[in-house]
Amino acid sequence: GLTFKPETDDMRDAPSLVVVPKLAQAGAIIRAYDPQPSHARQLMPAATHFAESALDAADGADALVLLTEWNEFRALSPERLKATMAGNTVLDLRNAWDPQAFREAGFQYQSIGRP
Repeated sequence: GLTFKPETDDMRDAPSLVVVPKLAQAGAIIRAYDPQPSHARQLMPAATHFAESALDAADGADALVLLTEWNEFRALSPERLKATMAGNTVLDLRNAWDPQAFREAGFQYQSIGRP
């Protein structure tokens, strides 16, 4: 998700405005998805690819960064994500997912402020 908070199109102070350009500058290929149509696309680096769904964004990805805790993302099963992704790195910046479930599915799972 690219928005500031879930279930809205609000981009004010959205972490994606900082994180996505930094990843792109570091050479990452960015595939982003946000459930709410918004002007987020205009605010992202030109090389950002926009996916049609969360699983489409994760398809073949080496790593996944969760920036907004949309209910749609909370509902994703770690097993389904693991089968979709090429890599196994997940950085959950919203503490939206269960670390144990993701680790048991084979992910290198990192979040903020918890083991």
